[in-house]
Amino acid sequence: MKIATILGTRPEIIKMAPIIDEIKENNIDQIIIHTGQHYDQEMSDNFFRDLEIQTPDYNIHVGSGTHGKQTGHMMEGIEKILLKEKPDIVLVQGDTNAVLSGALVCSKLHIAVGHVEAGLRSFDMTMPEEINRRVADICSSMYFIPTENSAINLLAEGFSRKNLIITGNTVVDACFRHLEIAKKRGFEEKSLKDLNINDMDNILTLTMHRAENVDNKERVKSIIEALKELQDMNIIFPIHPRTKNMLEKFGLFDELNKLDHIHIIKPIGYLDFLLLTSKSTLILTDSGGLQEEAITLNVPALTLRYNTERPETVTAGGNILVGSNKHTILKNTNRILNDEKFAEKMKNAPNPYGKGNAAKKTVNSIKKYYDKGLLNINAPEEIMNSFTRKMSQITEDITVDEFESFENALIHMVFDGEEMIFPKDELNLKGMTIIYDKYDI
Repeated sequence: MKIATILGTRPEIIKMAPIIDEIKENNIDQIIIHTGQHYDQEMSDNFFRDLEIQTPDYNIHVGSGTHGKQTGHMMEGIEKILLKEKPDIVLVQGDTNAVLSGALVCSKLHIAVGHVEAGLRSFDMTMPEEINRRVADICSSMYFIPTENSAINLLAEGFSRKNLIITGNTVVDACFRHLEIAKKRGFEEKSLKDLNINDMDNILTLTMHRAENVDNKERVKSIIEALKELQDMNIIFPIHPRTKNMLEKFGLFDELNKLDHIHIIKPIGYLDFLLLTSKSTLILTDSGGLQEEAITLNVPALTLRYNTERPETVTAGGNILVGSNKHTILKNTNRILNDEKFAEKMKNAPNPYGKGNAAKKTVNSIKKYYDKGLLNINAPEEIMNSFTRKMSQITEDITVDEFESFENALIHMVFDGEEMIFPKDELNLKGMTIIYDKYDI
């Protein structure tokens, strides 16, 4: 078996590192394709070396550009590589243009796609990431899903439960893996001292880069007004170059940079940033991945967005959506800082993304699919069975697996009277309402 992994951005590299390790440990042939979206030295060779990941076998060097230009160049490069290497399955992670490109190319070449972190939905179609993740799911054969909620998203869109594998999120595996690397290399001692901050017990780590915030003067100004009032915090702001440019354009950068409690620094390396995050009292962010890392590291997060494709972090209690409203930001920040019971509840929120074994579950599932011949994509050789879609309320003791076998059916949705439940094989359906397809014999 041969597995190809497509990587494009730093978050993809971070989250796929545990899976790359697991593939290697299982002695499975693998190739790594780097699209080169992040094309500077720190984002390429040095970054792979820092995270102790093998150097990619291929680098497409696509660089930056418009979405169409970048996606087209990636598709061309990926197609050439896959035609040469002929992998049994291609893994893509998340929601970037690399994911979109890889999934589309594989679908045309009839190569199985495994979508890591499948099923996430923000339901905001103005986000390029939302388009990318939806298209990738359409093209995929295997879905490695972080939570039951994300699995239910896919069920609601008509995907078969048979291909949905709830693994947890590799962000947990990655946090544990990379913190060990950072500590082993002494990043902890040097990186935090280099920030020249005396009080390391009251850190607020801020990240802000999304266009809906930084391109909107009213929103970003409201966020800054909130930051001004948090004078008891050491706010560390590794600023994205594009964010800095927009703040300068709006005439807000100098005003923010003059505040003594706000430390604007250049973007720092991932290992340094992970350690900074782990030592923070609070995280203020519009990032998606940082919401996951925060709850994994037991750090309360306030998310500067009005929606999130990580709603599990909110439901679990480790994350609060605050948008860009000054009063909402301050209200929730002050509650975390001044209400010890509330802060502890956020810190100890149960992690919805698992215990750090997502990579093992992912690779084990691929091996099972391969052994059963389920990665082969061939034209159908039998006439399609007709089916009837039905809804029924179940009154007897019967599991999902038993019902499907007895009725020659495939269950799509299960409702227990209050919420949707993922139909695991062993789930007892008594008292539940189900939607299913019944196939003609």
